[in-house]
Amino acid sequence: MKNKAIFVLTCLLFCQCETKQESNKIPFYNTPDFTAVWKAEEVSHTIATFQFKNQDNKSITEKDVLGKIHVANFFFTICPSLCPRLMEAMQKVSKAFPNDSTVSIMSYSVMPNRDSVSVLKRYALTHKLNTANWNLLSGDKKAIYQLARQSYFADENLGVQKKENDFLHTENFILVDKKLRIRGIYNGTIPLDIENLIEDIKALKAEK
Repeated sequence: MKNKAIFVLTCLLFCQCETKQESNKIPFYNTPDFTAVWKAEEVSHTIATFQFKNQDNKSITEKDVLGKIHVANFFFTICPSLCPRLMEAMQKVSKAFPNDSTVSIMSYSVMPNRDSVSVLKRYALTHKLNTANWNLLSGDKKAIYQLARQSYFADENLGVQKKENDFLHTENFILVDKKLRIRGIYNGTIPLDIENLIEDIKALKAEK
């Protein structure tokens, strides 16, 4: 009887561990409606190739984040209200991984014609951003918008088709894993979402 009780208790503990492990699993996303995909072998979507300049006039491509976890957002330096809130929230993410070379932040300007390399450099210095793990990016506007909509699924109205010239202004932060697969979307204006984003980055760091 005693052995049976021990066996039952062991089974319960095992099941609880399995349930906890499953609940911590982070899904993948293949489509703009962010329907969860739970099996890595079913993932077909990854971030496309790109090439832009960062605040230090360094050419940055998808190869610079391949093998790293990165968080992407879209902003412009003269945005009066939303962007300052978003960038302040992103600073919390940056500060959570201050000396971690495996985590990177990619902030793409949606007004690249105005946000030149020198403007982005001044912005980074003014706001005291940790540029060791944070790239502010500028380049061809069409290429940035195409990457935002077709690769990151970044538009605010998820699943709604936008015209090529429609202005891109979104609150979304997009989490991407080491293999350039989308793993999460978060509202940058919601503190709880930022906390969840930080915890999900930690979980991805633990993935093999």
